[in-house]
Amino acid sequence: MSKNIKFLGLLLTLIIIFIILLKGLNVSKDYSNEKLKSKIDFSLNAKKLFSDEIINISDLFDKNSPSVVNIWASWCAPCREEHQFLMKLKDMKINIIGINYKDSPKNAKNFLSSLGNPYSEVITDNDGTKSIEFGAIGVPETFIISGKTNEIIKKYIGPLTSENLIEIKNLLEKNA
Repeated sequence: MSKNIKFLGLLLTLIIIFIILLKGLNVSKDYSNEKLKSKIDFSLNAKKLFSDEIINISDLFDKNSPSVVNIWASWCAPCREEHQFLMKLKDMKINIIGINYKDSPKNAKNFLSSLGNPYSEVITDNDGTKSIEFGAIGVPETFIISGKTNEIIKKYIGPLTSENLIEIKNLLEKNA
């Protein structure tokens, strides 16, 4: 009798865990402007990677055209994967702002020195709070920001791909 009760208890626990996990899969992955706008504070101050100067992030955006913000780290393998695509965006004369996430300045500089620097400016985020305030949940993440309204047009979670490049180019042209 006690074996049956233990078995039923274990079975019930497993069913509850399964249901919770199943519901988690159905969570909306909608990264629309309405859900993101409230998370972004464009008045953040941050330190530049190459000069240690403190600047306001909003000063990095071109008010007349959209910009790309990429959150990355030298220790991040997917960031290495996507770097070639960021270099292609740079070749298209796109303003790319880099936020270096929880990284040492030395490692970040070495990363950019060896792979190339696609960024018009790189700011540091040693403790990760600036990225979180910006709306990021990890690295790499890329945001397309409207220059006119400073609103997020699109958010990419994970490394950029060649398909994303086409979409980004179209979004930037559409919102120019």
